[in-house]
Amino acid sequence: MTTSTRGTAKVPAVLVLEDGRIFRGRAYGAVGETFGEAVFSTGMTGYQETLTDPSYHRQVVVMTAPHVGNTGVNDEDMESRKIWVSGYVVRDPARVPSNWRSKRSLDQELAAQGVVGICGIDTRALTRHLRERGAMRVGIFSGNALPDEGTMLAEVRQAPEMQGADLSAEVATKEAYVVPAQGEKKFTVAAVDLGIKGMTPYRMAERGIEVHVLPATATVDDVYAVDPDGVFFSNGPGDPATADHPVSVMRGVLERGTPLFGICFGNQILGRALGFGTYKLKYGHRGINQPVQDRTTGKVEVTAHNHGFAVDAPLDKVSDTPFGRAEVSHVCLNDNVVEGLQLLDKPAFSVQYHPEAAAGPHDAAYLFDRFVKLMEGQRA
Repeated sequence: MTTSTRGTAKVPAVLVLEDGRIFRGRAYGAVGETFGEAVFSTGMTGYQETLTDPSYHRQVVVMTAPHVGNTGVNDEDMESRKIWVSGYVVRDPARVPSNWRSKRSLDQELAAQGVVGICGIDTRALTRHLRERGAMRVGIFSGNALPDEGTMLAEVRQAPEMQGADLSAEVATKEAYVVPAQGEKKFTVAAVDLGIKGMTPYRMAERGIEVHVLPATATVDDVYAVDPDGVFFSNGPGDPATADHPVSVMRGVLERGTPLFGICFGNQILGRALGFGTYKLKYGHRGINQPVQDRTTGKVEVTAHNHGFAVDAPLDKVSDTPFGRAEVSHVCLNDNVVEGLQLLDKPAFSVQYHPEAAAGPHDAAYLFDRFVKLMEGQRA
């Protein structure tokens, strides 16, 4: 990716999909060129949390909400140390942010971090195209002297695909760190960082958990060196079919019977650890308005999603696995995609979505309490 941070108000930009469809607009953020997988997010708010979610690494995010940037950018809502999206697509950016917490505009933040974007295009038409054809590689090119269309298309088709991409180690912490419990410490959790969002350990800390965040390369011995009451596997980017090391570590945890909780990529890792396959969704689930049913209670939740892969597990039967019986605990009501797994003979469960609610509704906050109850039961 090559970028510049020159003023972009009137700089032309072109978005080129790998199937040859082209959209023309104006530069938004940094000027240059960038490549990634084109995906769309249906949230009407929470763009700052989306941009800084490591799960979006190497993806070009198309916002379906037409007006983006109203609340600017603040210093409190970052979910990680930087913006991870490789490109950003909006229809009608806010001219001036208006929010008492805002420190700078969204386009200023994109430019400062070298993120190439495009605005002024028909994002509805682009989203419909991706829904029909599926997520695909894309390039954004901006500047006053752009390559010809054939050259741009050739560059897009040379970019790496998401299928087969092993990305978690690229976004995870390199060194272990601790998020202390708020108030009285009740439990210790080892959290394997595969692309963790900052709000996740915070939600556990709120419940009296001291969270030891470990690199994606952590071993089973590293996990148990912190003497955990529970083990957590985070969200993250890439193809779960490449995540052999996290799968091996999770199997080590399951063998010991330590309470285990996984979200998003962690759900896919649990699926693989139990012997299920994974597959790439046509265009994935991204946004903060996805309906999911918790089959253990019958309750329907509105949830935050960011995943392009899913677990291939049977919806309506209990499966025998190397670690006992397992079942699908949550399902997406839009398309019946597996959204959660649980073991019936060991204290382990996972969900495919984001219960930390950053950004997103708080319907699924109970899952952190469910994790606490597992640890309480194990201790008892």
